[in-house]
Amino acid sequence: MLKSIRCLRSTLLILCCLSFIVASLQANDKKTEPTNADEAAAKKAKQEAEINKKFAAWKATLPAKQQAWETVLEENLGGFYLPIYKKQKVAGQKTAWDYVADDPKLPRVLLIGDSVSRGYTQAARNALKGKVNVHRAPANCGPTATGLKKLDVWLGDGNWDLIHFNFGIHDRRTNVDDYEKRLEEIVKRLKQTGAKVVWASSTPIPADWKEGPEMKAKLEEKNAIAAKVMERNGVEIDDLFTFITPHLPEVQNPKDVHFNGKGYDLLGKQVAEYIEGALQEENQK
Repeated sequence: MLKSIRCLRSTLLILCCLSFIVASLQANDKKTEPTNADEAAAKKAKQEAEINKKFAAWKATLPAKQQAWETVLEENLGGFYLPIYKKQKVAGQKTAWDYVADDPKLPRVLLIGDSVSRGYTQAARNALKGKVNVHRAPANCGPTATGLKKLDVWLGDGNWDLIHFNFGIHDRRTNVDDYEKRLEEIVKRLKQTGAKVVWASSTPIPADWKEGPEMKAKLEEKNAIAAKVMERNGVEIDDLFTFITPHLPEVQNPKDVHFNGKGYDLLGKQVAEYIEGALQEENQK
């Protein structure tokens, strides 16, 4: 009996010690890690405030024209892309939305499109360096509905030699009649600038994407509708869908509409080649 009591006391003592150790570890964790959502949010807000301060200081050092461009970006990039852009600029990185100081001897080209277009912008810009001033719309352009609302902002002064544009992946769920009608309106507005207008077919949606295999068919349906719109309006097509399809296994991210670096390089070079050829044709007319 006495032996059992002693064993019980030893067990209780061990449990008390373990409880003390666990409590101590938890207390130390609380000193070094956010203990709740409010604390985590406060930490994030502090980091964003620091980036905003550094970005504002950097912006203040820029020439007036570039400051104006940065203001346009601040007004149009939105809550997702603007913080990413600011963080990249504070770190001294190049981005698709960098200010382009035009060489007046070279033609001006505007790229309009969503995140896939954004992904190949720098590759296209690099491939056309010294040949073309390659600009980008100040937004992740999204669907045709957004295009109709924001087109005047994206076009800026409208002094473009060529406009290379796309709307498709973000319109995958858009009613086909609405999509066709909006595209018609966008094409007419772009042609009013006097620029040569080039449509880029939308790159593929994989059948195993998270939204289901029907999205692949919906995207291809939108490409077919767009092709008819462009034919009616005499707009050339840079067929990125057909170009990139053979390379998908090695360049498209798994179960995703986006691409790896190699994929964006391939797309950017294709876009650059098409733009250069289209501009040469215009010069020969």
